[in-house]
Amino acid sequence: MPMPDWFLSAEERDNPDSSIPTWCTGNAVEPLIHGRTYFDRLVTEVESLREGDHLFFTDWRGDPDELMRDGGPTIAELFAAAAKRGVVVKGLLWRSHLDKFAYSEEENRNLGEDIRAAGGEVLLDQRVRRGGSHHQKLVVLRHPGRPELDVAFAGGIDLCHSRRDDERHLGDPQAVAMSKAYGDNPPWHDVQLALRGPVVGVLDLTFRERWRDPNDLDQHGPISTVADKLRHADMSPDPLPPQPPDPPECGPHAVQTLRTYPSMRPKYTFARNGEQTVARGYTKAIKRARSFIYLEDQYLWSAEVAQLFADALRANPGLNLIAVVPRHPDVDGRFALPPNEIGREQALSLCERAAPDRVHVFDLENEAGTPIYVHAKVCVIDDVWCSIGSDNFNRRSWTHDSELSNAVFDETLDERDPRDPAGLGDGARRFPRELRLALMREHLCRPDLELTDPAEIVREMNAAADRLKAWHDAGRTGPRPPGRLMPHSPEKLPWYQRWWASPAYRLVYDPDGRSWRDRRANQW
Repeated sequence: MPMPDWFLSAEERDNPDSSIPTWCTGNAVEPLIHGRTYFDRLVTEVESLREGDHLFFTDWRGDPDELMRDGGPTIAELFAAAAKRGVVVKGLLWRSHLDKFAYSEEENRNLGEDIRAAGGEVLLDQRVRRGGSHHQKLVVLRHPGRPELDVAFAGGIDLCHSRRDDERHLGDPQAVAMSKAYGDNPPWHDVQLALRGPVVGVLDLTFRERWRDPNDLDQHGPISTVADKLRHADMSPDPLPPQPPDPPECGPHAVQTLRTYPSMRPKYTFARNGEQTVARGYTKAIKRARSFIYLEDQYLWSAEVAQLFADALRANPGLNLIAVVPRHPDVDGRFALPPNEIGREQALSLCERAAPDRVHVFDLENEAGTPIYVHAKVCVIDDVWCSIGSDNFNRRSWTHDSELSNAVFDETLDERDPRDPAGLGDGARRFPRELRLALMREHLCRPDLELTDPAEIVREMNAAADRLKAWHDAGRTGPRPPGRLMPHSPEKLPWYQRWWASPAYRLVYDPDGRSWRDRRANQW
């Protein structure tokens, strides 16, 4: 098995403060494409919990009134009902910034208070580097005495507004305010994983490490600390019940859990020098790419990240980079928009200079022509290795904020040709190939699509995007061509915006959370 060639070793993980295993085998992993699919599954699983079971969750944002299904329940009602049944409900929500800065302080606080009133406990967690956030999106459901029922959900989907979209991409009726280009109900594309098997114990431990960290929940904000005390906020975690044994093996998937924690003071007890296994895991996998890298990402920023792709493209003349990104940033405004645009412009330019004919970047629109906001964080390499998580392809996600991703290696070979796209003897694997096909089938509106040859993948995606663009350029006359792909064409900023947007982007929007030693050595 070529897992050591793709997964990080214990030495490469380089975090002796955590007992997270190097990787674990025997898991069953399922991609849940779209928020509506994930939310429906989450309701089913949570409603089956009994007294004494565990429900642990972490999130960047939680809106208490977000409907999980058309007729309810809301997320607050779902978790509160579990707490009332005697389920042990514990949550960590990012403390966040003020709502007037388009963040979610009040929503996160309200969700926590609703669950607390029902007997659960939710803490607002600001144990982050200055200007950083807790970006992990995780739900762990444990059934002591019934481990075969244990399941965890991890990926890119928050428990909040705008996420409950489906394959039609008409948007969530409960929407967050975004760039006007996305309309009143922004169409939203996202992916979450459902994981069963020993990896559930790994994700349970990830939650417990953060919960047990002894540092103060409020950092960098004395005013916030006073406000929390006046509101009688819960400022200290209660003890957790003992961690159950890991669930039994149940499938063919090896999973390596990857995380980002910044180097900061006070130090995390479980990552005293930070942890950059997200960055290191992607770096190792990208260096092994030979045929194609397929990714979907919200940002695709950062010269440091783009340089990895550029180096791989130069080293491997048969390698293609295929990226699906949002057409526009999620914000408008004279001051907010340029820093968002310049990061991607610089990253894509660096990749295109390395291989101008082998970099293929697309965005998405629905049948009405409204852009679809791509919030997914997916990477598939050579149909062998894949990862889905909360992390974006930018320096912030790889060094500065807390992040969580799961890389998957399927022990099951895929027998469709080409059986070994990379030519390294690793063999195409069923899970990453089916994941990529499921995403491409939706983007191309071809439910029976069977594209496995890398050259055909590139050709079909470019052709579909070119047809739709030509239809728009011709005034949208005649039948609309099938598919949702459009060639991505970022606008070039004028010089008078670039001179201030570039430093703002690097310092505020995409900061560096590495130690000074790692920065000087230019290493993750």
